Amino acid sequence: MPTICGYRRRGYTPESIRMFVDRIGYTKFDALNDMALMESAIREDLNRRATRVSAVINPVKLIVTNYPEGKTEELEAINNPEDPEAGSHMITFSRELWIEREDFMEDAPAKYFRLSQGREVRLKSAYIVLCTGCKKADDGTIEEVYCEYIPNTKTGESDSGRKVKGTIHWVSAAHAVKAEVRLYDRLWKVENPRDELARLREEGMDPIDALKQMKNPDSLEIRENCYVEQFLADTKPLDHFQFQRIGYFCTDKDSTPDHLIFNRTVSLKDTWSKVKDKA
Repeated sequence: MPTICGYRRRGYTPESIRMFVDRIGYTKFDALNDMALMESAIREDLNRRATRVSAVINPVKLIVTNYPEGKTEELEAINNPEDPEAGSHMITFSRELWIEREDFMEDAPAKYFRLSQGREVRLKSAYIVLCTGCKKADDGTIEEVYCEYIPNTKTGESDSGRKVKGTIHWVSAAHAVKAEVRLYDRLWKVENPRDELARLREEGMDPIDALKQMKNPDSLEIRENCYVEQFLADTKPLDHFQFQRIGYFCTDKDSTPDHLIFNRTVSLKDTWSKVKDKA
């Protein structure tokens, strides 16, 4: 069952929990409240305080073929656009990058605004790139994606105003830090597990079997081959971050410099999933 201790380890802040309680009100009677209310409270709180960083949790390599081998650039990344006093940190750009596998599609529909052959996207805090193709394994899996960067398209440069419809995040393959990421989701598949359990027991189902049936099989997914930017190498337990375009995460108490572990507190809204489901 969800507990305050468990929520804290996942990154729920005291402020967000109090905000949730204030919103649902105080009562002596049992009440059923939508889990989305609590998720909304933590999103609102962390939006104001969490540092924005890049992390790739389902990696595929992106090779910028016209970028010189061995060359690197230090680029500025804003820590939190909601807090001007949060400052910024530096990220390293290089020829070989990790991007999310979902950010490339070989045969993309019209409303897909990420990488696809012949299309341009902006790499967050870096250049606009043109996708030129990919390399596949024998089983059809994408092994590498290729692109060319367009000079003078970084923020503040002469061609930075060039219009593109998509922006994706990335980390430098040579400078990223490997990490374990734990993707937590809701424990139950049903809205009201107490009433559902009572109903299933009335139908004669064993309570243990009923609980197993209601449990969300995707309540925890552990990904061990993830990459995060070097900025997170010295993170401490319960530090909060927004993994850009993925969700809000915190550093687990068992995380060490040699084995970084991050827990997903709550996801971001995924507008592309809604578009895809309608297709």
